[in-house]
Order: sequence, then C-alpha cells, then structure tokens
Amino acid sequence: MARGVTVKVEGLKDLENALKDLPQANAKAVLRRTLKEAGEPIAKTARSLAPKHDMHLSESVDVSTKLSRRQRGLHKKESPVEMFIGPGPDPAAHLQEFGSGPGHHAQPFLRPAWDQNKDKALDTIANLTWVEIEKTAKRLAKKAAKGK
Repeated sequence: MARGVTVKVEGLKDLENALKDLPQANAKAVLRRTLKEAGEPIAKTARSLAPKHDMHLSESVDVSTKLSRRQRGLHKKESPVEMFIGPGPDPAAHLQEFGSGPGHHAQPFLRPAWDQNKDKALDTIANLTWVEIEKTAKRLAKKAAKGK
C-alpha cells in the first residue's frame, strides 16, 4: 500500500527558533493554523479532480488534524504537529487513486492536486508562519502587560 507524502522543509532555522520562543501550546497552534491554510488549495483541487460518480468522495476531502480510527491504526506519528489532506474514512478512496486491477483503472486526484499546489503550499508555510508567530507574540505581550 502506498504511503502518504512527507515533506521536510529545511533551511528555516530562524523560523524554528522563533517558534521555540513561544510557549509550546501557542507554537503548535501557529503551525496548525498555517498548515490548514496551506492545505486548503490542495484539498480544493482534489475535490475538483475526484471522480464525480461518487459525490461522497469529493465531498469528504478535507484538511484536518484528525484521522479515522482505521487511519490512526495505520499511521506512525512523525511530528508534534501534523495536518492531513484527503478523503475522510472512505475505505474505497485509495482504490480511486491507485486503481484495483483491470476492471477499475486508477483515477488519481490527490497526487495531481499535490503536484499542482505544492510550491504554493510550501511558500504559504514559510511566509504565513512568520505572520502567525508575530501575531501570537503581540497577543502574548499584550496579555502579559495587562497582567502586570
């Protein structure tokens, strides 16, 4: 069975250090907001490319931190913050993406959506994370000033 795509962005040491300066819960929230925003164009493209004879498939494509129970059982957590893009717990979704033999050819919709949007998604992650860090730092500073 094919695994999901894992992307590791390197060369963002300043960004990593700025995240470490935030409380852990705030840093995770910054990353969740950024990853959700970056994933939405991929999900939108996947919805438009998904086969329409099964409308539930295209309608189930979402961006989320949650997996179904079956997906959680198959998943190995690799990062403190993860975001998933794809159909919900539909057990037949992979058959559409990869096919199931001579009678049912592959109709990929997730991989083409990634291919069309990956550069924009990576740019969004790099740029929006800075914006979110700055907003969070200002909010925390304001809250700390009120507390004094």
